[in-house]
Amino acid sequence: MTKIVRIFVLPLLAVAMLATPAAARVVRVEILTRSDIAGAFGNAGTYERITGRVYFAFDPSNPENRKIVDLDLAPRNSAGEVEAVSEFVMLRPKDPARSADLAVIDIVNRGGITTFIFNLDRNGTASPQSAEFYGDALLMKRGVTIVALAWQWDVPPGGSALHFQAPPAGSAERPITGLVRNDITIDSATTSISLGHSLAPTLAYPVADENDPSNVLNVRDDPVGPRTVVPRSEWRFARDSSGTVVNDPRWVYMSGGFAPGRIYEVVYRAKDPVVVGTGLAAVRDMMSYLKYDPSAVAHVRYGIGYGVSQTGRFIRHFLYQGFNTDEKGRVAFDGFFAHTAGAGRGSFNHRFAQPSRDAQPYSTFFYPTDVFPFTSVPTLDSVTGRRAGFRDDLRGSGATRVFYVDGGHEYWGRAASLSHTTPDGKQDVGFLPTERRYVISSAQHSSPGAWPVSENARISGTNAYHGDPLDQRLALRALMSSLIDWVKEGKEPPPSLYPTLAGGNLVRAAEERFPAIPNLPVARVPHQPYRLDFGPRWRHGIIDFEPPKVGAPYPVFVSRVDSIGNDLGGIRSIELLAPLATYYPWQLRTGMAAATDRLLSFRGTFVPLPRTDAERRTAGDSRPSIQSLYRDRTRFMRRVDAGISALIKQRFLLPTDSVAARTRMSDVWERYGVIAK
Repeated sequence: MTKIVRIFVLPLLAVAMLATPAAARVVRVEILTRSDIAGAFGNAGTYERITGRVYFAFDPSNPENRKIVDLDLAPRNSAGEVEAVSEFVMLRPKDPARSADLAVIDIVNRGGITTFIFNLDRNGTASPQSAEFYGDALLMKRGVTIVALAWQWDVPPGGSALHFQAPPAGSAERPITGLVRNDITIDSATTSISLGHSLAPTLAYPVADENDPSNVLNVRDDPVGPRTVVPRSEWRFARDSSGTVVNDPRWVYMSGGFAPGRIYEVVYRAKDPVVVGTGLAAVRDMMSYLKYDPSAVAHVRYGIGYGVSQTGRFIRHFLYQGFNTDEKGRVAFDGFFAHTAGAGRGSFNHRFAQPSRDAQPYSTFFYPTDVFPFTSVPTLDSVTGRRAGFRDDLRGSGATRVFYVDGGHEYWGRAASLSHTTPDGKQDVGFLPTERRYVISSAQHSSPGAWPVSENARISGTNAYHGDPLDQRLALRALMSSLIDWVKEGKEPPPSLYPTLAGGNLVRAAEERFPAIPNLPVARVPHQPYRLDFGPRWRHGIIDFEPPKVGAPYPVFVSRVDSIGNDLGGIRSIELLAPLATYYPWQLRTGMAAATDRLLSFRGTFVPLPRTDAERRTAGDSRPSIQSLYRDRTRFMRRVDAGISALIKQRFLLPTDSVAARTRMSDVWERYGVIAK
């Protein structure tokens, strides 16, 4: 039976002195389950899996907490502090002597653990108490402590997600209201729309008064097209519950239904905000607790934060707002790995913030995601006259090592070029000496598509498939290993590698020269950020304009492609060094009700090469055939082996992963190559 243990991380004297302003950060850690994971993890030996809750208290008068919007409006405990609670899962070596003395905080994405991307051959259906669940467990075999920590207030209760209890802002005696906006692209008919984000259903702020004149529902057919107001008599705050319409302050109902292919937008006056920015402070304070409290559940010397997509943007926001200094002025994180964040930040620290809101190619428009400044070093926006960089506040993070890692998709779907070009699109912009920038060419968003590719994924009328299976995990594993070595040992990582204007590997999407592939339309419209005006109080974290006023667009660029259609300028994985297919990091909304020339969020496209010259000519495919490139499997595998050697030399592939790389390419050949007779 698993024991339930409660650990009080502050000595009794400190608990008695909680009224002193600077004492409290992590007040208590409550362990709910604690058990060994069956099996051993290399030299690190046995690991423990611990689940529990972390109790935080934030002093509103502390200078490092004043950046948390509305913290001063939250209820306080008897010590004058504001409280919050995070759920966590911790994986740590049972024998502290075998620990790497380093923790990676997995800044969970919508409540889900993300560091499994670094594991090969894991069985996600196995028990988390077994080694099989973790596969080859790259980080665990290095003795790294992994802490998956909740920070997002609007993750729905229940399920396996990790939850964060943020403090409310205001009170019954002093209620706070404000404008909130929800937009959604409707691709199938429905009568009800949640006011929460639909990507991963989230909790929504309730409407304050359903009859408030601020409440508006409109519809349009293009992100920047004219809005048509839906008459108030045609909709209400309600939902369809198994055929019965029930009032609900967090849903919108329209008896006539919402039409597929259209963009609907609800603006309403909401109530009951929470102090969303305490999530940033919780991540900060958890890392400080692990580093600076000798009685911590897993005391370490070094800390790295990992975030992907939403939480990659979280890291950029964390750095932008200077959250890497704790209440005592100490450095929290020694390194960050911001994965597939593009040029974005997010809704992580303002009044009525919705953390799941992002900026996708054809949904979730005009949230404070792609907002200036985009580059870590200062640039001038000649349209607004503002000069800034998002790393201008280096206090607490001047020595922190940061990796910004994107795939090819982020140039199409996340405006990644803005992270290293001037706002006028005329020049490249570099990075700080403590930063590295890497792009995994042709990779789709965040993780590879399924392999082997199912025939059910074939795009009708083409030789192409939904999903891009380029195995970016191999490059990610090498990069995380380099970041750990940089943080712990000061070992310089590989030089940055990404497409640039000067290198000729960044082009306008309309100018991209794609190969001719039969019956396959190509992307021409990337995600487009605009200059946005949220109102006069935005600098204080309060939105007055919903929707915001939309200004001039920012220029965005995508990676130039080779004759096969694969991206240039970044890390060319083995799939591109010995190509048997085109790996497009984008996918179009083909077959949907509208905007079929726009991008589908996150996914790529896989297009095998023609096998023979005759097949190529018959199809009218401009790409070279596999026959002309290799003639037979022996020559192909020689190219594979040469590519693997080159990647290992560049440190973009771990030597231990050469077998995985070779096995994958051999499998691609067996499925799509020319088999020697």
